[in-house]
Amino acid sequence: MPNSLPQLVGDRVFLTDGGLETSMIFHHGLDLPHFASYKLLEDERGRRALREYFSRFLEVARERGAGFVLDTTTWRSNRDWGALLGDDAEALDAINRAAVEFARALRREHAGTAPVLVNGVLGPRGDGYVVREAMSAQEAEDYHSAQVRSFAAAGADMVSAITMTYADEATGIARAAAAAGIPVAISFTVETDGRLPSGQALGEAIEQVDAETGGSVAYFMVNCAHPSHFEHVVAHGGDWKDRIAGLRANASTLSHAELDEAEELDEGDPVELGRGYAALRTHLRNVTVLGGCCGTDQHHVAAVAAAWGP
Repeated sequence: MPNSLPQLVGDRVFLTDGGLETSMIFHHGLDLPHFASYKLLEDERGRRALREYFSRFLEVARERGAGFVLDTTTWRSNRDWGALLGDDAEALDAINRAAVEFARALRREHAGTAPVLVNGVLGPRGDGYVVREAMSAQEAEDYHSAQVRSFAAAGADMVSAITMTYADEATGIARAAAAAGIPVAISFTVETDGRLPSGQALGEAIEQVDAETGGSVAYFMVNCAHPSHFEHVVAHGGDWKDRIAGLRANASTLSHAELDEAEELDEGDPVELGRGYAALRTHLRNVTVLGGCCGTDQHHVAAVAAAWGP
């Protein structure tokens, strides 16, 4: 199943979008209660903003002949966050399916010679920066299975768990994806010291998930951290770093705590961000998926792709 993904075969680069939620809030002036971008699918203004946003990234990929991993707007559409926004299990199933269909329609509009994958995005049950109430792997599998099944039933090509803060939740999502028969990528976030918010080392987390899932994860990623926060970690890493195939960094060098308190968007410097990615290439030989996270837009992703090279 993992080897069915084209980003794991050959050396073609696949791009992603950037900081969806920060772009919608700061660039489009849209309100996202609890950072929930799935609410944008409920009206034409939101859908139009999403089409414009993703189209810019798809155009960057087309110009470079790159593939594209097209995310659904579903990082917050799980049970706990949905409840805060008034959406029950039935509504969330419809929302997750509709998000896949929205992405599939976008893919049809931008059909070209390079592959575009529709990626069902899962976020953490809790906060994306802090571990408060951790689940066991079994609890996480039970919790996230409904969203994974919705993505699979709607025809997503893969699913990704984005901004994972501890290993057990990632393990549970990976097991849910295996049960649903859909490839999964696991993306951890790290603090400025290169460790997960749980305190666990990045390499240990990857090794733990692999050991507890029989290596069923298609590939791992790092997201929502500046390259300088984890370059020293991968520079001295072991075999585990060869399981990392994707990077979606922040433009800002600020810590998670500082970003949480910031009232203005720190967009950093796209060229400098590209250099940060290029510095990682020596240590991460299997990375083929490149994109951005908080504070990034199509200019950052274009700069990253240019710095990374063919």
